[in-house]
Amino acid sequence: MAFGSIGALLPTASRRLPDSEHTARPWRIHEIAPDFELEDVWAFRTPGAGPDDFPVMLAALRAADAPGERSLPTRLLFAVRWKLGALLGWDDPEKGVAKRVPSLRERLPADVPATPIAPEPGDLPMVELYELPNESAMELANATVHAVCHLGWVRGGTGDYELRMAALVKPNGRFGRLYMAAILPFRYLIVYPAMTRQWERAWRERSTLAAPGR
Repeated sequence: MAFGSIGALLPTASRRLPDSEHTARPWRIHEIAPDFELEDVWAFRTPGAGPDDFPVMLAALRAADAPGERSLPTRLLFAVRWKLGALLGWDDPEKGVAKRVPSLRERLPADVPATPIAPEPGDLPMVELYELPNESAMELANATVHAVCHLGWVRGGTGDYELRMAALVKPNGRFGRLYMAAILPFRYLIVYPAMTRQWERAWRERSTLAAPGR
């Protein structure tokens, strides 16, 4: 299936953006991870969001990141992935951040404070790197890849602010590139649609709860 055909199956609420929507913005991640490849750039709707609501969005994402909140296909996909990784040793601690690869925390500029080290309680063992008023980043590493999830807060065409997500990767040699190619259909057909529903629902529910106090 061609990439364009895959993209046509994704929810219309989110949208894939040109790489320039990430590379042309003055994100701090550019100086921290210049040797990583930009894999994806996506926008997620957050109706009514303002310039100061990025911490609100991050809090909503953390609150909604419980395994029980994920779709059944997503839970099954990750269960298979972790089982396969355990059998093949992909996720051994010695192949992770600060073991196989140095943490990007070591590259943080002096004016970008690192967040406390604490694994995210989700399916992906992401570790937070930093959080600024309009962007944040997390990293993970295993035998296949060293990856970064970058979140940014950008004013959209309607005037509301929206969440942007960029996936940055450094595949581990030829094996890592083959792995990334193999999982692409699953990312576009299962992971990203589920992520869209979860993230946009998190914002809507957070907004509804916060509205009476505003």
